[in-house]
Amino acid sequence: MKNIIFLLFTLLALNSFSQKKKDSIPKWKMHGRFAFIFNQSSFSNWASGGENTVAGNINVNYDLNYKKDNLNWDTRLITSYGLSHISNKGYRKTDDRFELNTLLGLKTGKYWFLSFIGNFRTQYTKGFDYKKEPKVLVSEFLSPAYLTYGPGMLWKKSNDLNFNIAPATARYTFVSEFFSGKFGVEEGKTTAFSLGFNFSSYYKFAIMENVEMENILTLYTDYLANIANVDVDYQTNIRFLVNKHLKMHMTFHTIIDDDASSRVQFRQLFGLGVNYSFHEKIKY
Repeated sequence: MKNIIFLLFTLLALNSFSQKKKDSIPKWKMHGRFAFIFNQSSFSNWASGGENTVAGNINVNYDLNYKKDNLNWDTRLITSYGLSHISNKGYRKTDDRFELNTLLGLKTGKYWFLSFIGNFRTQYTKGFDYKKEPKVLVSEFLSPAYLTYGPGMLWKKSNDLNFNIAPATARYTFVSEFFSGKFGVEEGKTTAFSLGFNFSSYYKFAIMENVEMENILTLYTDYLANIANVDVDYQTNIRFLVNKHLKMHMTFHTIIDDDASSRVQFRQLFGLGVNYSFHEKIKY
């Protein structure tokens, strides 16, 4: 009889613990995503001409979310690299990005948080302007590199819909001695400091079944320079789900930054991607 009572209490305790864990809010959410996007074109005796091209892009995104009581901390790593091989021209870089975003929030209302943002972005390898002969070096590892941070207010309805306003954001621009005098850095120096207004937002939604759109926008204006000049970084990703591991991927990326280029920068990518999720965990 004692053994039966003990067994009943054990089962009751396990059920209670399981129900409590199920109903509680997870503290940590971790999710990594790997994607390989491939493009290829081939011509043989093609009357209108064309160049054989093979291109590939590797993307790795990793999200780390922490939530406990009124504290909210979101960190996102975005990194990608791409190469293309064009017949008679060799290898050329098509994508090169490293970006780390972190946002710490203290809840003050239903959707509002006191926040502190941090952002670091750069590229991995040398970049060239192939329109000039000989080719001209235009960037390299950590040159330029940008470090941005500052306090603000966060409005967050979910991980898929939020925006942050930071009216006193510091930004450092780093370059090597070779690029001194470019990217907004004074001649003879390798670092530039600016203080300005930063607005960033993230919105992801389903257009239709198996089709989602992701929008990432950042606006920045420098109080210490031309306050009417606004830097814009806007990226749209559209993903078409074929099955669990295959997706059609479209990227449209626009940058307006007078310190980097006097023209509007635009990048477009389209291809079939192999996707893989890793380290997808939830901790209570």
